[in-house]
Amino acid sequence: MKIAPHCARVARAVIFATSAAFATFASAPLAHAEEVASVNTNFHITGSDRVVVEAYDDPAVQGVTCYVSRARTGGIKGTLGIAEDPTEASIACRQVGPVKIPEPLRQQADVFTERMSLIFKTLHVVRVVDTKRNTLVYLTYSDRVTTGSAKNSVTAVPMPAGTTIPVR
Repeated sequence: MKIAPHCARVARAVIFATSAAFATFASAPLAHAEEVASVNTNFHITGSDRVVVEAYDDPAVQGVTCYVSRARTGGIKGTLGIAEDPTEASIACRQVGPVKIPEPLRQQADVFTERMSLIFKTLHVVRVVDTKRNTLVYLTYSDRVTTGSAKNSVTAVPMPAGTTIPVR
């Protein structure tokens, strides 16, 4: 059986996208999202659209937790996990205990990633070290395999007096 040239190109693009998505997830630090709350925004018999608030403890900085709120698509596609969630997200990171940084941090690092569609869209939380102000800055944005999104949100966690951020 012969495959039309345009079908072969599409198949190669899907395989590339799947490989790229897998590489992103495989190299991401392990962070566990804990759902703190959710609010229904649009009723569907098969599952409502909602806004969720999730807590992520920074795996490299003990005592810092980031709270991310974002929309989750309901309905049949949402229930099956094949819906593409909207790109909007908001972030607030706070000191929730004594801050301990066991090893030096990279100047900029992806701290968390989470899939927002079956294979094409990912939510990122990036930690940036602002050494001049002794502050950790967290940025959230989403990207696609082919394009990113300019929609983003930022928050900062200043270090307590006497705590210096070790940078590699």
